[in-house]
Amino acid sequence: MVRRLLAGLACVLLGGCSSVSYYSQLASGQWQLLQAREPVAKVIADPTRAQVLREHLAQSQKARTFASQALHLPDNQSYRLYADIGRPYVVWNVFATSEFSLLPQNHCFPIAGCVAYRGYYSQGAARGEAALLQLRGMDVSIGGVEAYSTLGWFDDPIMSSMMRWGEERLATVIFHELAHQRFYVKDDTEFNESFATFVEQEGTRQWRTARGLGPASESALKQRDQFTQLILDTRTRLERLYAQPLAADAMRQAKADEFERLRREYRQLRDSQWAGDPRYDAWINQPMNNARLLPFGLYDQWVPAFAALFRREGGDWLKFYSAVEQLGGLPVAQRKLALKQLAGGGL
Repeated sequence: MVRRLLAGLACVLLGGCSSVSYYSQLASGQWQLLQAREPVAKVIADPTRAQVLREHLAQSQKARTFASQALHLPDNQSYRLYADIGRPYVVWNVFATSEFSLLPQNHCFPIAGCVAYRGYYSQGAARGEAALLQLRGMDVSIGGVEAYSTLGWFDDPIMSSMMRWGEERLATVIFHELAHQRFYVKDDTEFNESFATFVEQEGTRQWRTARGLGPASESALKQRDQFTQLILDTRTRLERLYAQPLAADAMRQAKADEFERLRREYRQLRDSQWAGDPRYDAWINQPMNNARLLPFGLYDQWVPAFAALFRREGGDWLKFYSAVEQLGGLPVAQRKLALKQLAGGGL
């Protein structure tokens, strides 16, 4: 009965049962995940479980308690459960664009809203979908996802796919995903992800302070920001290129030239400012296309605006969330204008 209800809920959440096989795999995957859950406290207390796992989970629960008590994030069973899923990723997302466009192929669902990907619980199914899209001449990218939020519809577990992370990264993801449960605006990915990213970053700063730790190293954050800016600059140039009335062959060559420029500028940045740190080499050396650029900018576009809003509210989380809810309730054009004003210092 519960499984049938899940299948029905998946159709409601994700937009109707027009693609039975796709929605069936969503319902089946979520059902298996629910079935694999067990209380974290039970795992920690079980001497037959790996000691490293038990210690890691014990530390995660300190961050989980901090999230509700200090950050005023939802106080529920999410991330107080554990699920061993037996694979490196919980889902694989398939991103797609036209050959000469950076606009994603969106998929719109009644509750979750529009997103720039389709998720698959099987890597094989994701690859099959990607192959079909490539046959249609689309640019396609597959990204493995180690965690996701059901926005409070279910109690989300800590998954075995998350156990490769260090203690601090696991804490930041808990803060991020609980922020999605705290507030979510349909059809505005940039708003939702920037909000959750700010909560993650400020929450992590406060979490470190609470444990008597100093600020995190700025070098890795600076490298991440510089790398992201390289990608965003490439996207801007490609958008200008795709707006030109060029023949397909000329457009294709110019597109390839832009991706080669991205690699060249990355190597120059790495060698001149990062002392040769190769942390992004694997990503930059893979085959490049429009779809691979889609996630960049979504997670941090409005972070400065939310930081300014947090300061305006005196660092009070409850007042901050109330102000965020007011922003989220504005029409899209007004919301973006308000965010621009905040990011620009217009408090």
